[in-house]
Amino acid sequence: MSMTYDPRLTPARPDLAAQHLEGQVTAARFVAGETREIVEPVAPVRRAPSPDATLVTEGLMGERVTVYETTDEGWAWGQLDADRYVGWLPAGALAAPGPEPNRKVAALRTLVFAGPDFRLPPIMGLPFGARLAVMRNEPLYAMTPRGFVPEQHLVPLDTVEPDFVAVAQRFLGVPYLWGGKTSLGIDCSGLVQIALAACGTACPRDSDMQEGALGATVAPDVAALRRGDLLFWNGHVAIVHDPATLLHATAHYMAVVTEPLAAAVERICAGGRNPMRVKRM
Repeated sequence: MSMTYDPRLTPARPDLAAQHLEGQVTAARFVAGETREIVEPVAPVRRAPSPDATLVTEGLMGERVTVYETTDEGWAWGQLDADRYVGWLPAGALAAPGPEPNRKVAALRTLVFAGPDFRLPPIMGLPFGARLAVMRNEPLYAMTPRGFVPEQHLVPLDTVEPDFVAVAQRFLGVPYLWGGKTSLGIDCSGLVQIALAACGTACPRDSDMQEGALGATVAPDVAALRRGDLLFWNGHVAIVHDPATLLHATAHYMAVVTEPLAAAVERICAGGRNPMRVKRM
């Protein structure tokens, strides 16, 4: 008997499914999957195996992925270990797992150099939250399998930020990108997920998942909102920055912005996204 499942979180298709789902879903074949590591700064996760397909989320360097299929065209279908999201990634962005990461990027963006010298041409840029295995420290730099990273931009993997609203605020001005999770582009639920993860709170990827999993429901009274409350509408999530200000990544401005809370709520509700729901963290 086949179960009803969310395809965003369940590695199952009519032709192929994860071995652990055998007996729960219907599929032509089942495979165990293989663990891979994201070795590019950012790996796009798409709805279909095409560069033109919708970006559904992004995986960051150092994240692990369970891959169930790799196509001849260079696409890997798998599930991110961190938030369990399923989709298609470029196979070239993945490799066999290397040393376990022990640091993560705490700057909004940092550069990787071929040696411990900022005058060298950078090899790549890494986003906030990327994970790295530091093998040794040079003066001012950490040596990793990818190159040398400024030590001041890294923190131990178990570091917990104290304020997720302050983390989200660092992304002010970042362009809006559907499915994005970095300073090069981010969406509303990506901003919430990245900020909460930095504070040690596990957070699903999409806004409807977040509404179901996070916080406690409180009355949607604009006058009673507190810093850190999450406001949900159909297809959108925003953060209360303070009792008078809303912080969110929004396609209305195509950026991460703050705006007057009451006016923003009125605009969003007038756009047909009613009703507003509030979750208190």
